[in-house]
Amino acid sequence: MGEPILKASNVPTKLAANEGQSVVKSELDVDGVTWNVTCVSMGNPHCVTFGLKGSQNLQVDELDLVQIGPKFEHHELFPARTNTEFVQVISRSHLKMRVWERGAGATLACGTGACAVVVAAVLEGRAGRFCTVDLPGGPLEIEWSEEDNHVYMTGPAEVVFYGSVPL
Repeated sequence: MGEPILKASNVPTKLAANEGQSVVKSELDVDGVTWNVTCVSMGNPHCVTFGLKGSQNLQVDELDLVQIGPKFEHHELFPARTNTEFVQVISRSHLKMRVWERGAGATLACGTGACAVVVAAVLEGRAGRFCTVDLPGGPLEIEWSEEDNHVYMTGPAEVVFYGSVPL
C-alpha cells in the first residue's frame, strides 16, 4: 500500500503537529466530546481513534457510527474531509475496527484504513508492526515494515454485490 504520510499538512489536517510534523494521540473535540486521534494518509486522509480522552479500551460494536461518523468526516480541522477508523485493541497483534468512509458512510472494509490503523497503533505504542485487523467484512493482515517503511496488506477479496446499469 506504500509509505504512510504522517506530516499533518500533507494528510491533510489543521490539527497542530505534536510529534515532529505528525499528529499522534492529539485531542479533537467532536460535538463537545474529546477524542484522542492520530492522523495518517495512505494516499487518502485517515483520522484514527482508539477512544475518548481518559477512557479505557474503545468497544467498537457499541458505537453509533451513523451518528458520530459524519461529525468526524465533516470536521473543520479536515479540509479535504476524512475517513475515520474507530479501533479496539484486542492485543498487541490483534485490532478490531469500524470505519466511516468519507463520501460513503459505514462500510464493511477499508484497506487503506486498516493500514492507517496499524501505523497509528504503532505510533501510539499500542501494537507491533504486524497485526490482524478485524473489520465487519473480514480480517486483514497488515505489516508496517521497518526495512522499507511500506505498509503491506494481505487478505481475501470477495464479491459483495452484482449489478448492472442501463446505458
